[in-house]
Amino acid sequence: MAKKIDVVGAVIVRDGMILAVQRGAQQSLPGSWEFPGGKIEPGEDARSALIRELDEELLCEITVGEFLTTTSYDYPFGTVVLSTYFCELVSGEPRLTEHSQLRWLAPSELRGLDWAPADVPAVQLIEEKLGG
Repeated sequence: MAKKIDVVGAVIVRDGMILAVQRGAQQSLPGSWEFPGGKIEPGEDARSALIRELDEELLCEITVGEFLTTTSYDYPFGTVVLSTYFCELVSGEPRLTEHSQLRWLAPSELRGLDWAPADVPAVQLIEEKLGG
């Protein structure tokens, strides 16, 4: 049985634009785009994990809003179960610490990136919800 990895992703919306980050060369799925976030630690709930991960990875503070979706994807290293939430920046400007780049994109521009497979269903839902 594949290892199950519970992760969270933040769909950060600012002025109608969505934040996307590109995985670095040292990470699994290098070069793939994703919504920022990471693994849920034992004893942690999804919202707390998202707040912690954004503080660690992008050095910014967020509030977690509406739940978007949970998707599952079987990678060679395990099954990733990704829960995504709409979020807002509270303080700080996102800065790269692990990822190779970040972009603010209109919902209609999201499909132009090479997304990690687990993130693709969320991209489609965002386009439907926000008029991509």
